[in-house]
Amino acid sequence: MGIAERRQREKEQRRKAIVDAAERVFFTKGMETATMDEVAEEAELSKGTLYLYFKSKEDLYLAITKRGLNILIAMFKKALSKESRGIDKVFAIGRAYQQFARNYPDYFRAQAYFNIQANNAGHTGRNAKACEDQGDIVLSLCAEAIRCGIEDKTIRKDLIPEKASIILWGQTMGVLQLVLSKKNLTGKKINRFNFKAVEDIIEYSFILTRHAIE
Repeated sequence: MGIAERRQREKEQRRKAIVDAAERVFFTKGMETATMDEVAEEAELSKGTLYLYFKSKEDLYLAITKRGLNILIAMFKKALSKESRGIDKVFAIGRAYQQFARNYPDYFRAQAYFNIQANNAGHTGRNAKACEDQGDIVLSLCAEAIRCGIEDKTIRKDLIPEKASIILWGQTMGVLQLVLSKKNLTGKKINRFNFKAVEDIIEYSFILTRHAIE
C-alpha cells in the first residue's frame, strides 16, 4: 500500500470515528441541544479537526442519516425478495419500515429530520447528496413494487407508481412518527378511538392503504 492510499484509509477511519462519536452525542442529547464541542470531546479531537471533516453540525447529522438510510434500503430489499405479488411487496416494505422505526428509532428520527428540515434548509455537499440519492432509491423500490402489482393485477391499474410511492412513504412515516411520540397518545385517548394499543394505529393504517390500492 502506497503513502497516498494509507493516508486515505486513515482519513476514512477518522471520519468513521467522528460519526460514531456524533451518534453517541446526538442520540443521547438530541440534535437541537448537542454541540460540535461535545462531539469533538467525545471523539477526542480538536474542534478545528472536526471541521476539517464536517462543515457543520447539520452536515455531521446528515452523515448519520446516511448510515440509517443504508440500513433501511437493505431491509427493504430483503423484504421485497421474499414476496412475488406486487401487493405483498408493498406491504412487505411497510412492515420493514415499521421494523426499522422500532429497531432503529434514532436513525428513523434522523431520517425524518432530513426529509423535513434539512431539505427545507437547502443543505448541500457530499452527505446531503448521498442522503438525497438514497431517498430516491427508497422511493424507487416502492414504485417498482406498485408497478409489479399493477402488472400482476393485485394493485389498481389507475395508480401512477411514482406518485403513489411518495404518498405511501409520507403516510407511513407520519403514522410511525405518531406512534413513536407516545407522549401524545395516552391510554385514555387510544381507548376513546377504539384502539387497544398504539401499534393498532399502524395496523389500521395498513388496512386503509390496502383498501385504497388493491
